[in-house]
Amino acid sequence: MFLRIALAAFVIAAAHATPAPRATLAAASGARPAAPAGNVAPAGSVRTAPTGGAAACGSPYLVDQALPNGARWRMCWEMRTIEGLTLNHVVYTPRGGAPQNVLRSAALAQIHVPYDSGEPRYHDLGSLGESAIALTAADCPGGERRGTYVCVTTRARGHAHLKDGFGDEEARKSRQGEELVVLSGYQVGWYAYVAEWVFGDDGSITPRLGATGSLAGTVTTPGHGWPIGVGRRHFEESHSHNVFWRLDFDVDAATRDAVEQYDFAGTGTKRRFMVRTRFATETRAVNRRMRWWRVLDPRALNADRHPISWEIDNSDSAEYRGPADEAFTRADLYVTQYHACERLATQNPLPRCRNSVDRYVSGERLTDPVVWVNVDFHHVARDEDADPMPVHWQGFRVLPRDVTAKNPSP
Repeated sequence: MFLRIALAAFVIAAAHATPAPRATLAAASGARPAAPAGNVAPAGSVRTAPTGGAAACGSPYLVDQALPNGARWRMCWEMRTIEGLTLNHVVYTPRGGAPQNVLRSAALAQIHVPYDSGEPRYHDLGSLGESAIALTAADCPGGERRGTYVCVTTRARGHAHLKDGFGDEEARKSRQGEELVVLSGYQVGWYAYVAEWVFGDDGSITPRLGATGSLAGTVTTPGHGWPIGVGRRHFEESHSHNVFWRLDFDVDAATRDAVEQYDFAGTGTKRRFMVRTRFATETRAVNRRMRWWRVLDPRALNADRHPISWEIDNSDSAEYRGPADEAFTRADLYVTQYHACERLATQNPLPRCRNSVDRYVSGERLTDPVVWVNVDFHHVARDEDADPMPVHWQGFRVLPRDVTAKNPSP
């Protein structure tokens, strides 16, 4: 049986505490180690986006990494008691270009773990920062540990592009890509989670969560599990990991962002037609074949006079759908109006706000949208999962769309 950390009720603290070995649960927004004060605004308030390239933090909370192709990422990090690793003021600078605001803040928003037999049904966030694992040098290869719980490193990402020159060596184009990784780990019961934020030199962002550690040893019937170990006496129970991320984009200014959905009609025909839907009010959306979303500021234009935007691709989800009392699982993307107290996708502990992301959607007009992405993985155990369990990853992609007028690193 998992030993889960209980979700308590918290009150947002306006300022962060001095660095300490362990933050107390009473400081719900408190950091371990401490982060700059003032990153939480009152519910419903209007915020000002940071100037491109500026970061409201210093060492060791500032990440400022130039990659080999000339791209640069800057951001601040903090370890929050509720959400764990949280990134603030994320700025991307393409090679030869100007700094571009991307995210005001980004964090995990829930790990919902329902078991196939119907019970138990865990919600693993609520005090995730209290579960952070002290990282060793081996956990941060080639990188730098920031404090005890955060790793900042870079690694190869494979081919950035490859183009044949047809005999002309000067015309041939080939380059290997690089990415920045900011990660932390958490021990929650038998499971260990590795939370990664991956920033590519092409401007891409890949939030992903890896589950490892140990199997829980939960015994069930053959209809709900898979035989593990010798013979067919122990059936490890299958379960889902429904992971939510909260992304507060600020493409240029906090109050001008818009969210659009793109569909392509014409399945079964030779011709396809693009259908664009701009969300004027809070909404929920489900995955469809060839469906994607983007966040844009209509007034922020690239050199071709096209709106700068960030595309969200959530095509790898198992798309879990739960019972009526888990209505938050009925959509793969939510768009809500910014409220500071809306911190978690389920069992939100902050006062003055509703309990779950599906209830945040109340028809409010969108002037400062927050995007919640739900990615699901169905874990059917196998013999190879014992022990320790290999990491299984789930996540999604955020891609620059018209941030630059051409490939910034040919």
